[in-house]
This record gives sequence, structure tokens and C-alpha cells, in this order.
Amino acid sequence: MSDSTLAPDIDQALYALSPEGRELLFTEAKTAYDFSDKPVGDDRLRAIYELFKWAPTSANINPLRILYVRTEEGKQRLLPGVAQPNQEQTASAPVTAVLAADTRYPEYVPFLAPSNPQLQQMLEANQELRESHMDFNAVLQAGYFVLAVRAAGLAAGPMKGFNAEAVDKEFFPDGRWRSLLLVNIGYPSPEAFRDRLPRPSYEQAVQLV
Repeated sequence: MSDSTLAPDIDQALYALSPEGRELLFTEAKTAYDFSDKPVGDDRLRAIYELFKWAPTSANINPLRILYVRTEEGKQRLLPGVAQPNQEQTASAPVTAVLAADTRYPEYVPFLAPSNPQLQQMLEANQELRESHMDFNAVLQAGYFVLAVRAAGLAAGPMKGFNAEAVDKEFFPDGRWRSLLLVNIGYPSPEAFRDRLPRPSYEQAVQLV
């Protein structure tokens, strides 16, 4: 299915992004469940971050952190914490990103949000406020991360099916980082993708007032 057939009643000139870009990021992109053995270089992992970091967060706090697990030793430490149905696809991926929230992110607020000098103190004094900002913005950034993986020419397989407590104990024993999502990353194999599932229609999902 091509990009142009998904919404034939929409004027394609309304999109600033090219048809190829829309296909890469959205209309033809799918979750990958199996990967080729082609390695993913350090330069491409860096490219993902250098694109992803520019997407907006509330007050520019950017609490998401990334652990790239790519060695055989690292995978063997990670796999016991992955749910059984997801272990095979995780083992096949050359890289698995553990996306985590930095629980001490307010330390960076004076640098990231200098126009709001009271924000660090507010966050550190109010645990509920601090954690709600952390959780919301880290999840928001996780979505940006998946798009950045696609933009770097790779396939992404995001997964929530893992034991976060076990992964944190193994990789983040000091408790500072708290894992939220695993994203398998690599070049897709011929069997990587499943048939696309339906989405809600515009009329089902949107209201105008």
C-alpha cells in the first residue's frame, strides 16, 4: 500500500514532509519482529540521538536516558528480564535500546531551562510534581525515539513486555535510571513485519468544536 492510497481525499500539498518521508516515518513503517545480522554502527546510534534530542518536552526537561545493549554479554544479561514471547526477537536484534527515566533529572534543569530559575527547586520539593513531569515527558520522548530510529533508516521494535524491576536491578542498581520501554533496533529481515492492523478513522477519533 503506497502513501498516496491511504488518504486519497487529502490534498498531498498539505504535507510539508515528502511522500517518501511520510512513508519512512508513518504510513509504511511497521514494528519489526525479526532482524538481519547486519550490524548497526556507532555512528548510526549517535545519529538517532542527535535527531531525537530536538523534539519538545515540557519546560525542556528531557528526562529520558538510553542504554544501548549490543554485545553478546549485554544481551545475555538483558534476556532473562524480557518476557518469553519477546525473547526471540530481542535476541535477533543487533541492538536493544533500554529507554529509562532519570529520576534525578532536576539536576540538569538550570542548564536546560535557564529562563525558569525556580523550576529545579519546585521539582525537588514536590515528589508528585517531579514524578509526573518525569513520567509524562519520558514517555513522550520514547515516541520521538522510535521515529528517530526510522528516520535513521533502521527498523524499530518497541516492547513493553519485560520485567522493569529485573532490568533495573541488572543495569541500573543505583536506582537513578528507571526503565520504561525496550526498543529493538536493526535492519529488518525478510520476515520482520506482520500485516498492518486497522486504525480508527478520522470520524471515530476526532471531534471539532
